[in-house]
Amino acid sequence: MEPMKHPQNVPGRFYVTEDCLACETCQFVAPKNFRYGDNGLSYVFKQPSDPEEIKQCEEAVFDCPMEAVRDDGELK
Repeated sequence: MEPMKHPQNVPGRFYVTEDCLACETCQFVAPKNFRYGDNGLSYVFKQPSDPEEIKQCEEAVFDCPMEAVRDDGELK
């Protein structure tokens, strides 16, 4: 069964699932895009808007110890 997306994620390429452990890795790597939600777990509050933010979000996907940060790829 696929993990549920955090309900506070903004629509777009990157998102966090409810498997998040609140380890702060994504917030450290991409602070302009991730923050804590009402339930204490991270979520994407802003999709990346430039190449540097995209790179940081991709790094957050790679670094997440729970694989809770996901990338759906380019949306059409």
